[in-house]
Amino acid sequence: MDRLKRQIGFIVELDKLKTIVRQSWLADGSRRENSAEHSWHVALMALVLAEHANADMDLDLARVVKLLLLHDVVEIDAGDVLIYDVAGNVSKPERERQAAERIYGMLPDDQAAELRALWEEFEMGETTEARFAASLDRLMPLLHNFLTEGRAWRHHGVTADQVLAANARIAAGSAALWDYARGLIDEAVERDYLLPGKE
Repeated sequence: MDRLKRQIGFIVELDKLKTIVRQSWLADGSRRENSAEHSWHVALMALVLAEHANADMDLDLARVVKLLLLHDVVEIDAGDVLIYDVAGNVSKPERERQAAERIYGMLPDDQAAELRALWEEFEMGETTEARFAASLDRLMPLLHNFLTEGRAWRHHGVTADQVLAANARIAAGSAALWDYARGLIDEAVERDYLLPGKE
């Protein structure tokens, strides 16, 4: 029973992810999305877009989905930080590490180690699955910004150079998705959704 209680306690704790409001607005612009919605949506992206992973990748799709479902659990404690917020990102790794210890530590030891390792794999970005998962994690907010006419970008004064730099890691997981993303960025500048860069 202790094992089950710990597992249920972890599951109940995950409900808090629904309260973490992100910078990205829903595609219809009605409200900002929460972190649980984001995790669900990028996991579905993996199922639909797996064929666009870089051709040299031997992809374990189930692992990609696990990484995406677990990667933002730490935001329950650490919150969501805008990717373009340099100052806000300085302490982010330590805050997220502490959050991972507490939240994954709620589980029985074997599951705590397994899920914590998956979170760390995503953070390190060294495996095929982590690189593809990260590409989807970066593409989704970009899509939301484009579909809401740059709502969050404009609010924070983000430039095309910043978007290109922050999202270049998409290419490591999918050259095809990076080509698509670059097209969206160019179009966003043309439509005045995004401030042009210095170039």
